[in-house]
Amino acid sequence: MDFTKILHKFTVVPSLTGELAALQRIAYNLWWCWEPDAINLFRRMDADLWQATRHNPVEMLGILQQTTLEVLKNDEGFMAHLRMVDEKLTEYLQAGTWFHKNCNGDSRMQIAYFSMEFGLHESLPIYSGGLGILAGDHLKSASDLGLPLVGVGLLYRQGYFRQYLNNEGWQQEIYPENDFYNLPLVLERDEAGVPLSLEMEFGPRAFRVHIWRAQVGRVPFYLLDTNLEENSREDRLITAQLYGGDQEMRILQEILLGIGGIRALRALGIVPNVCHMNEGHAAFLALERIRLLMEHQGLEFKAAREVVNAGNIFTTHTPVEAGIDHFPAELLEKYFGRYYRSLGLTRDDFLGLGRQNPHNVLENFCMAVLALRLANHANGVSQLHGEVSRRMWRNMWPELPEEQQPLNSITNGVHTRTWMSNQMASLLVRYLGTRWIDDPTNHSVWRRIARIPDAELWRTQQSCREKLVDFARRRLKEQLIKVGATTKEISTSEEVLDPEVLTIGFARRFATYKRGTLLMRDLDRLSLILNNPERPVQIIFAGKAHPQDQEGKELIRQIVQVSHQERFRHRIVFIEDYDMEVARHLVQGVDVWLNTPLRPMEASGTSGMKAAFNGGLNMSVLDGWWCEGYQGNNGWAIGRGEVYEDTEYQNQVESRATYDLLEKEVVPQFYDRSSDGVPRAWVSMMKASLQSLCPVFSTDRMVQEYALHAYIPAYRQWSRLVADDMALALDLANWKERVFTAWFQVRIEQAEAESSDAVAVGSTIPVRARIMLGGLSVDDVAVEGYFGVLDSTGNIQGGETIVLDHAGDLGDGLHQYAGEFECRFCGRHGFMLRVMPRHTLLGNIYEPGYLVWG
Repeated sequence: MDFTKILHKFTVVPSLTGELAALQRIAYNLWWCWEPDAINLFRRMDADLWQATRHNPVEMLGILQQTTLEVLKNDEGFMAHLRMVDEKLTEYLQAGTWFHKNCNGDSRMQIAYFSMEFGLHESLPIYSGGLGILAGDHLKSASDLGLPLVGVGLLYRQGYFRQYLNNEGWQQEIYPENDFYNLPLVLERDEAGVPLSLEMEFGPRAFRVHIWRAQVGRVPFYLLDTNLEENSREDRLITAQLYGGDQEMRILQEILLGIGGIRALRALGIVPNVCHMNEGHAAFLALERIRLLMEHQGLEFKAAREVVNAGNIFTTHTPVEAGIDHFPAELLEKYFGRYYRSLGLTRDDFLGLGRQNPHNVLENFCMAVLALRLANHANGVSQLHGEVSRRMWRNMWPELPEEQQPLNSITNGVHTRTWMSNQMASLLVRYLGTRWIDDPTNHSVWRRIARIPDAELWRTQQSCREKLVDFARRRLKEQLIKVGATTKEISTSEEVLDPEVLTIGFARRFATYKRGTLLMRDLDRLSLILNNPERPVQIIFAGKAHPQDQEGKELIRQIVQVSHQERFRHRIVFIEDYDMEVARHLVQGVDVWLNTPLRPMEASGTSGMKAAFNGGLNMSVLDGWWCEGYQGNNGWAIGRGEVYEDTEYQNQVESRATYDLLEKEVVPQFYDRSSDGVPRAWVSMMKASLQSLCPVFSTDRMVQEYALHAYIPAYRQWSRLVADDMALALDLANWKERVFTAWFQVRIEQAEAESSDAVAVGSTIPVRARIMLGGLSVDDVAVEGYFGVLDSTGNIQGGETIVLDHAGDLGDGLHQYAGEFECRFCGRHGFMLRVMPRHTLLGNIYEPGYLVWG
């Protein structure tokens, strides 16, 4: 019998009528995943089924028998609970927001946020790690703050892999299929009820795309799906796996995300004027926005590019160029040959958009370079990462000093209510009220942490640790059963860990630079620390390695093998299949969050932030966010931020430093108890951590920064350029062509500063210069002085800029400029002049090759 010839397909949905219909409304808005009352509502319906469905209310409602629903309908307590949650959702959706109160709620601004992965909840497994979790938290805070934002991603049929470990500790991967009809997703349809469908034609064939929507509070989140019967097998696989396949599959996924994402939004009637690229995967969207302006507004490429650049934001998360997608020219030609010609570009022009040196034909096409070229705002994800990124991409802006390169930083954060335990949240409500929920970036609110009695804060921490130990034991038992362990081995799982013992957590993607085995370089010393009879310590590990990362898998195997040694059997546990559920239990229950990346390889890191919101203390190398978070009294720093050329030597130094900290500070402070059993010094550090880190490292603060420093400025610049039928965009493109064509005539003929070799601090030094402008006018340029203290190599470090004023026309294109600068610091100083283009309305315009130093 041919089972492939199905006559008719249909979807069965739960029968929820009357008051029970609210269950479906709540289940299909992912707001429930950060609202404890909603989570408890679903758990109340059937706790075992709730666990079995990975906390997926849509699947659970589809499984529950109608008789069970009738019983619930007649349960007055349950129905009161349901009405309360439904009212909360309605109130949330209708309440005033930060954006409308503080940013005037301009209805014309429409932001689209693009990411290759989104981590919203474990029941929607389309994420792999930190990038996706950050994207999910971004959407949640955008909803809380009321930003006019939509999310755009891909709907992976298999998502990222599920992990299990064999008896030797080797990671194995399985790829279960996602059933979209049993997820909180809705297929977008037209007015006739027919699924909306896009046609994408890139490369040898065309394929079609469906659009699904998940609702994240106030934020619609659109997901693209190519697993359609009318598509070829190859094209159906485009949305099969996250980070699966070869380079050709990756470029197809990125075409779909960027170009397909823009087309999907237009099909839905959404035309974003601000687009945020979360990493370079979505950078092709900029080309599609340019193409649409050329098609619909009749603009040429250069003018359309000015408009699109103004409305694009790019966030890079990668501190090494090797971690960014690069594609060979042949692959770009295969998929973009017709496309770039429709933009009026030559092959070299197009490929140059993705090359640091546009004229280097040997350089591969880099997605981050494309994003940097086509976005007026770019940022790293911590202050240190911003510095690293500016050094990494300095060839993009070769004439600019590092501190003036157009790539700043907005430090990552975490969504408070997603990651904070119910116990901690209840404690904060008792002593802080609810302002920490409504105004989570207010430092004065968090300072009230001091009011919480030490004993109560400590009891809360103990309770969360007990829950973590219970969870770890259950998961370990399940792991042992799956690999066929003996009855004796399975029974010992109930004895591992101790709810009264200092608990350290280490969970993350197992990449080699994260150094997951740093703590295991001296197992004898580690054993003495963990098995101290009076002051024992235990460690819980979790994390996945990429399926093709054999070195990462080896790190996991080593940890598992160590945990099997008799001396560590009760003190070290590796929890397999790290996901958001495992992460929540860990960050909510550990006493110390350990982080040991090789500086400066950690762009930001957010797991330690999550632990901090739960009273956990961070013990970390000074890398990523911890460079900003560490204050001396709110956690521990491993080392002082040193970077050694010899990596092996650095590993030795920092592993010893970790042991020293544990032996001399962390363990004694945890076990030094007052007469009532409370470790006062430890609780004092917990309070300092909560007070200093919670108002700063939340995605509410982060998204507010994006709104104030990226989205709104981008929208205003875009608005200026498109006003009056694109008048300013056309003017800017024409002005650039005129100025850049004549730029070869610009030079500094003479410059002098009136000063002796030694001048008193506070003195002002006059500066005069003769500048040849040729056919350009004084309105076309800015003449500036750049001065500051010289370093040991004779270069200006952290210089300041002053503007020189036009002081006279000397004829034949030669002009006099004058100004002065103040010597505010002692030391050896240097001074330079520069000339750069300046538009009368838009100010200084820097593009590589169009800046003269002298």
